[in-house]
Amino acid sequence: MSEKLIQKSSKITFPAFASVAALLIFLLIVYGDVTRRVGLGEGYSAGLLLAAVFALVFAAGAAWRSYREARWVTGPITLSVVIIAVQALLILIRVNPGTSSAMLVGYVTNTLIVHAMAITAAVVAFNYHAEQSTTFRFTTPFAKMSILVTGLVFVALVSGVFVTVTSAAGACSGFPLCGNGWELPTMGLGWIHVGHRVVVGLAALSMLVLFRMAWRTQRYQTAILVSATAATVMFMAQMLVGGQLGTGNLTLDLIGLHSAAGTAAWAMLVVLVVQVGLSARTVEVENLSTQTTTDIRTRAKDFLTLTKPIVVLLLLVTTYAGMVVGAKAFPSFALTFWTIMGGALAAGGSAAINQYIDRDLDKMMKRTAKRPLAAKRLTPAEGLAFGVALCLTAFFVLAVFANLLAAVLSVVGMFYYVWLYSILLKNSTVQNIVIGGGAGAIPPLVGWAAATGSLTIESLLLFAIIFMWTPPHFWALALVRVRDYARGGVPMLPVVRGEMETRKQIFWYTIWMVAVTLIAPFVGLGGWLYTIPAVLMGVGLIFMAWRIYKAYTPKLGWKMYRYTSMYLAFLFFFMVMDAVL
Repeated sequence: MSEKLIQKSSKITFPAFASVAALLIFLLIVYGDVTRRVGLGEGYSAGLLLAAVFALVFAAGAAWRSYREARWVTGPITLSVVIIAVQALLILIRVNPGTSSAMLVGYVTNTLIVHAMAITAAVVAFNYHAEQSTTFRFTTPFAKMSILVTGLVFVALVSGVFVTVTSAAGACSGFPLCGNGWELPTMGLGWIHVGHRVVVGLAALSMLVLFRMAWRTQRYQTAILVSATAATVMFMAQMLVGGQLGTGNLTLDLIGLHSAAGTAAWAMLVVLVVQVGLSARTVEVENLSTQTTTDIRTRAKDFLTLTKPIVVLLLLVTTYAGMVVGAKAFPSFALTFWTIMGGALAAGGSAAINQYIDRDLDKMMKRTAKRPLAAKRLTPAEGLAFGVALCLTAFFVLAVFANLLAAVLSVVGMFYYVWLYSILLKNSTVQNIVIGGGAGAIPPLVGWAAATGSLTIESLLLFAIIFMWTPPHFWALALVRVRDYARGGVPMLPVVRGEMETRKQIFWYTIWMVAVTLIAPFVGLGGWLYTIPAVLMGVGLIFMAWRIYKAYTPKLGWKMYRYTSMYLAFLFFFMVMDAVL
């Protein structure tokens, strides 16, 4: 009995250790690239390297204990331990990889290979079934293309390191060739840089072909479609960041993002290749996946629906308000465009992933049963891949065209909504809306950070306003749709504690929320142009909440739900006007 428990524990432990090791190796690659470029180090971190060695050793031990018969688990993880241990040993005995370009390129190449091996072992373990043998088959055009693209990206990454460590970029500074853009290189290093660009171009074109093939033939393969989509976005993001670096914008955050995006694209391609090989699909099966029952226009409408565009619009109002109020002026058109674009992508991507998570729940609720995933007009794989693509794109748009703080805050918002609210809170606690309200309160912080590059105490007031606004807004809807939520098993306040308690909480939260809005003038966020409308609209909202408390009807609930949306939009509108006039 104890031996079975040990084996079960090891089956859980190995993927965890392998994943941690892969993450540490990812950080090792990125850290090394950044320190080499900015001259802050020798291209490696002994601490990260030793941590990765220990994680791989523990992973190998767990693999040999529970996956002894799975050679595609034990083999790669054991070989990865040997390679990285040798590298660590060489560094410990003072064989510095930074002493020569060839050694440094070899060091990075080996690290990429170790990274791929750790990922391979982890993915195989996640898919392992003792009663089935683990075999890989790459017989379809898509499978062969995935291998080709992975190889091209590997060559692009390694050649990129060589260009960096040999200063080959300085030997050919034009684009697409040298000098004025059309001059041939005059020395060997220049040709190396041009060769790197050619490889990157081929990899990009091949990646786009792979992306199109994935969306045609892998519509029902969630892991494959998501990894192919994520790899494409990451690689294109690396090219975008690389373009910014090429203009001379050599900031530390962009250098780090360039390396992180390329390494992440490599990691996702390894996941893709392993998943494709394990799926062992045939050409006939993939051809069946290309058949759809809806036209392009309907599919486009369904993808738009996944983003919850009306909700996104309200979030963008608060995002722009954060920009203007924070800067005390209208921001430039370019900054506004890219911040709104990034905010829309982040909110839309989070909404799509939320609908992927709730697709079975949505089937049971009248209000949501016709959503694209619930109604099966789109596949779960398409919904998740679409959401992931939007979220990743949002991060890089904000990081490149606004600043890293705004991008990180958008990630916090996405993580908050998808993981904290959708996965942890929504179906487990009556406080789901209260705690989960923080997700919708982050967009004004994104706007503030985009416009000013920082956050202040005043900016947190915008967060507090939306945080307090969320419960009465959604509880009004929950009162109207209480049967829907009860049918779906969602523990909303009226389902768990009844209508009367919900009506009372709507009233009290409305009072508290209005009180928070009136703090703004005392912290310098509003003058009379904001305060007078805030008081008048607040009194109207409290009166409506009082009516719901005393004499609720479904019609009044709908009115409260809609009025609170307009209330928030106009509140931030007057805050913006007050800031610039």
